[in-house]
Amino acid sequence: MPTELDVARLKEVMGHFATGVTIVAGVEGGEPIGFTAQSFQSLSIDPPLVLVCPNKTVASWPRIRTSRSFCVSILTRDQEALCMAFASKNPDKFDGVGWTAAPGTGSPMMDGAAAWIDCEVEAEHDGGDHTIVVGRVVHVDIAAGDFHPLLYYRAAFGQFQA
Repeated sequence: MPTELDVARLKEVMGHFATGVTIVAGVEGGEPIGFTAQSFQSLSIDPPLVLVCPNKTVASWPRIRTSRSFCVSILTRDQEALCMAFASKNPDKFDGVGWTAAPGTGSPMMDGAAAWIDCEVEAEHDGGDHTIVVGRVVHVDIAAGDFHPLLYYRAAFGQFQA
């Protein structure tokens, strides 16, 4: 018979998997909204699909959902402060933050990001305390320059050294 899973130990173990950090953003009523997400992944090339998994406590996702589109900005190691600002519950996350409307959906592409993935909502599924969002990719781009990703590992930010 299985024993009860130690949740603290699960978090510790899962923290040993390094993830990139992104901001998922959309527009509701003409206003930009967004949140930080590390639960992001490529799903399929044909058709072009990605996964993003917002926690069900994230207030921004239900508002982004109404537009049926979003843009994922892949953050660089110089954007830790931006990551933390978008991880907060502050309703004015975009104050003083530069962004451009994505060419496919008009969703915010964050200035200074390494790359962008512009998506339309394809499907949503229950994922326990998260929602599994499947996005159909409609536009992608990479920033000019040589960037290093912002990584999250063992409950801290880190860097990739080549």
